[in-house]
Amino acid sequence: MTLAADRVTRTADGRLVLDGVGISPPPGAMTGLLGPNGSGKSTLLRILCGVLAPASGVVTLDGTPLGALRRRDVARRVAVVEQQADTLVELTVADVVRLGRTPHRRAWAPPSAADEQAVRHALERTGLADRADRAWHTLSGGERQRVQIARALAQEPRELLLDEPTNHLDIQHQHDLLHLVGTLDVTSVVALHDLNLAARYCDHLVVLRQGRVVAAGTPAEVLTGELIADVYGVRVTVTDPDADGRPHIRVLGTLTHDRATPVR
Repeated sequence: MTLAADRVTRTADGRLVLDGVGISPPPGAMTGLLGPNGSGKSTLLRILCGVLAPASGVVTLDGTPLGALRRRDVARRVAVVEQQADTLVELTVADVVRLGRTPHRRAWAPPSAADEQAVRHALERTGLADRADRAWHTLSGGERQRVQIARALAQEPRELLLDEPTNHLDIQHQHDLLHLVGTLDVTSVVALHDLNLAARYCDHLVVLRQGRVVAAGTPAEVLTGELIADVYGVRVTVTDPDADGRPHIRVLGTLTHDRATPVR
């Protein structure tokens, strides 16, 4: 068992953001969370990690409601990578990555040898070992995102939640990042906008629209021309899945008043 949500509802400013959402990520697999802007992806991720509480429904970790667990115990299991991260404190890259060890340390205790080993390993896996002593504020947006991934890896989680982690990365690092997540021995849920990245790297997909789940399954089952047109308002061609069941999507145009407008 792992992290799951059952009939979760959430409102904000009187607006229904999530409406009876259920999600059960397959253990050890990468689940892609898809949907247009405003569909509820970020809110669902925050509920899954316990930062937000649902108005109704329940999130469980190994069958136990999240609210019944100590926050520290949840933090040892579940790591989160947000879209944006910043700090007003002058920190080095290594200092930021060390923050991932906080749930494993007693208050005011110095880093242990195991902590430092986890930090070094996380820096190496994300290609940041040569930047360990660089100041956080001197990094590019893409480099900062990679540091946040390293911080999450240093946490040594069993569940990893990532909110649009490829947004600030170039093409090479987008693929490197998702390949890395796919090799980890974790259950991951990744909010993505790029349907081809989702098809290429995710084992399971969940599609949200206006706060509701409208499709769930493998990339080949979910990413059909009909669903993409209905959810995203674009006309596409979807190639037949390859031997790994990975389809490819090519956008032909947007749907406006039942007429395709070519994408240039």
